[in-house]
Amino acid sequence: MELVFATNNKHKLQEVEQIIGGQFQLSNLMAINCHEEIPEEQDTIEGNASQKARYISNKYQVNCFADDTGLEVDALGGQPGVYSARYAGEGCSFQDNVDKMLKEMNGSENRAARFRTVISLIIDGKENLFEGFVQGEILCESRGGRGFGYDPIFQPIGFNRSFAEMSSIEKNEISHRGIAIKELANYLHGLELS
Repeated sequence: MELVFATNNKHKLQEVEQIIGGQFQLSNLMAINCHEEIPEEQDTIEGNASQKARYISNKYQVNCFADDTGLEVDALGGQPGVYSARYAGEGCSFQDNVDKMLKEMNGSENRAARFRTVISLIIDGKENLFEGFVQGEILCESRGGRGFGYDPIFQPIGFNRSFAEMSSIEKNEISHRGIAIKELANYLHGLELS
């Protein structure tokens, strides 16, 4: 089965390919000549994932899936949440977001946080949602050089290393996106068997 992952983020595509394996032919937005900005106008992670997948499915007539991820920090009332990618403003870098988070959390004793990913899969017009989350805490400084986004300052519960200090295989075993993708993969493999 061919599936379009509604992203141009090569890190995300690699993570998905590692988990789903070779049973599916995955492509990204560039492969279908989609170069426009995909709307993300919803105020929930679920809403954004669904909006992105529906946009690609309707406009390009392909089976596809889209994800949205948010970092929810207890001391910040669940923020940045749906605004995680642009926490430091439009056009900001991963480092800008990390720097703003460290500044906002400076002096905070409650450092509890969770990463949450929702995937919207649309096959032949029918939508299914898959969710994954991982509990952890915001570190006081960046650690590690792997991963992307908030990985250098997020340490999952039960580990003494940040996501950015783990190999991609190790991170995929426990990460929010890894969990959601495994849910997606289980569903897709069930389709193949039926």
